[in-house]
Amino acid sequence: MSQPEPLPHAGPEQAPQRWLNRNVWALAVTSLLSDLGHETATAALPSFLAALGAPPVALGAIEGIADAASSSVKLLTGWISDRVGRRKPFVVAGYLVTGISTGAYALANSWVAILGARTAGWISRGARGPLRDVILTQSVPAEARGRAFGFHRAGDTVGAVLGPLFAAAALPWLASRFDGHPTDPFRWVFLLSIVPGILSGLVVWAFVTERTGTKPNVPRFLATIRGLPRTFRRYLVGVGIFGAGDFAHTLLIMGAAHVLAPSRGPVNAAAIGALLFVVHNVVYAVTPFPVGWLSDRVGRRGLLALGYAVGAAMAISAGVVFARGIADVGVLAGVFALAGFVAGVEDTLEGAATADFAPAETRGTAFGVLGLVNGAGDLASSLIVGALWLANPLLGFGYAALMMAAGAVLVYRVR
Repeated sequence: MSQPEPLPHAGPEQAPQRWLNRNVWALAVTSLLSDLGHETATAALPSFLAALGAPPVALGAIEGIADAASSSVKLLTGWISDRVGRRKPFVVAGYLVTGISTGAYALANSWVAILGARTAGWISRGARGPLRDVILTQSVPAEARGRAFGFHRAGDTVGAVLGPLFAAAALPWLASRFDGHPTDPFRWVFLLSIVPGILSGLVVWAFVTERTGTKPNVPRFLATIRGLPRTFRRYLVGVGIFGAGDFAHTLLIMGAAHVLAPSRGPVNAAAIGALLFVVHNVVYAVTPFPVGWLSDRVGRRGLLALGYAVGAAMAISAGVVFARGIADVGVLAGVFALAGFVAGVEDTLEGAATADFAPAETRGTAFGVLGLVNGAGDLASSLIVGALWLANPLLGFGYAALMMAAGAVLVYRVR
């Protein structure tokens, strides 16, 4: 699909010709630090919930509700930022609150408490996301958006690789030094995750420069949404259908730990699950930049549809592995790698395509709508897959594969 020509705009839309600039670097480092913190906690979370006696559906509820809460604020904060023309202060606050709330898992004694902390952190994460993406879009030329988003997501996922690596190394070491409650090692990991979370907010505050111009004339909330391009709304239908099957990938950690526990023991199974998530995140880290670079040359529609189709294959593979109790680490690693590829394609191209579709003066709103659609899909998919898992894993992941395949077809058909 040929990319839309950028509309002529004044002020913030006038981006520098050099795409790999200080803003792009700083936002990539910020996301690296933030992901280092919350992915450390995420890798340990499924096994921590198991130690608390929570069922698999609890993890689906935590991920789905937190993602939905995150997405519910994206639209409003995106529109507000369009109205006031300022975004950086909200981005700084969002990173700081996310880091602190992730560390609060250490105080939880039930999955409901985890749900509260996760939701608080993800609301702040949702509030900052569209605003950060607008700053990133304004910082680079239109013809380099794919590369800029890909570079940013690559930095993001380097942190997502380091986080599970730290969790996998720290959990057995801490377990050997704590003879008390079995949840103690997890609580220490959560406390340590606060440090990079705080640093991420400080990097934005110190190094990111926001482009501001005259205050934009943005319509009222509903009028702004109705004014978004029709093609963008058609594109969102495909994104939403895919999202209704795009379950939280932490369910893969829980599934891997479950099939590995009988032969490896619960603590070692948890550590292996964290290492498998490293495989996921390594693939996730190396995918965005080449995919973004390629999309700048051949268009985003076909590449995004391909990523969605790979997601369907990954989901059905996970269902077979978990239903049959296949405890082969190599097979599990293959499933995690496919999931990482899907996440890399999705995160890079959905954002870059949104920047192409939306006019500059309402781009924050457009990113907010994208986030809302994704969040609604995340809530539905995580709850449904987690609930169907109780009957049969193949049933839950089969549902996910069907929705992902339908989303791939619909996105491919958008012209």
